[in-house]
Amino acid sequence: MAGGKHRVEIGFEGGQVVPARLDDGSLKDLRKAIGTSGSHQLESEGETLILDPGKVIFVRILADEGRVGFQAD
Repeated sequence: MAGGKHRVEIGFEGGQVVPARLDDGSLKDLRKAIGTSGSHQLESEGETLILDPGKVIFVRILADEGRVGFQAD
């Protein structure tokens, strides 16, 4: 994982998936918290997520291509 922001999808028991954009520290904290009880707070671009890490069944880290506009061939 390179430095910066990571696009992630957080999947919960029951099928709900929450997209977020997390920095390296928040992603590392989330990975450590998965499976623990209680609540966990994450800061994602312009929003705060409070979740139960014991209900998280997956975290998908998406490739961030970083392209905007047209691409030359």
